[in-house]
Amino acid sequence: MGIPQKSDITVAEYLELEVKNEVKYEFHNGEIYAMSGGTLNHAIISGNIFTSVKSGLKNKGSKCNTFNSDARVHIPELNVYVYPDTSVVCGDIEQSEKGHAICNPILIVEAPSITTDNYARNDKFHKYQNIPSLQEYILIQQENKIIDIYYRQPKSDLWRITRFEGENTTVPFESIDLEIEMSNVYDGVLED
Repeated sequence: MGIPQKSDITVAEYLELEVKNEVKYEFHNGEIYAMSGGTLNHAIISGNIFTSVKSGLKNKGSKCNTFNSDARVHIPELNVYVYPDTSVVCGDIEQSEKGHAICNPILIVEAPSITTDNYARNDKFHKYQNIPSLQEYILIQQENKIIDIYYRQPKSDLWRITRFEGENTTVPFESIDLEIEMSNVYDGVLED
């Protein structure tokens, strides 16, 4: 993550700024960070994963809601608002006090670039761990066909990490009882 664009602003000021601007910002307890535009491959992967999760849940008759990167996630314990690439809420949607974000995702998916991978695996993951409902955090590499899944052990703060590699691999999303083909995640990705 880069240098904060503004410091010591309130949540109300942050939400107002987002309404007035076309730029998305992450809010971290009084500091905002402008989100940079993604790569074409990021857009392709994010679209593929959102579509695969949404259609997979619909085909199962699931009542879970799938959100794309336009939906903010609020982490009240840290006073943080972030924009994951995909998130899923099963059951009632708990919203932030002003109704501008979801607070209870069961699953979060990110497709970080090489420059944001360290942030996604460390600082951002540590923030996400403060969401009591979160069971699974999935990181999709843009440059390689590799998906890392962080799964919270039931009734625990321990996380199991599993790596999936290769075009012909099936990737289980345990929290929503869904399997997605790696080839679907990377369908249409541009080669360098």
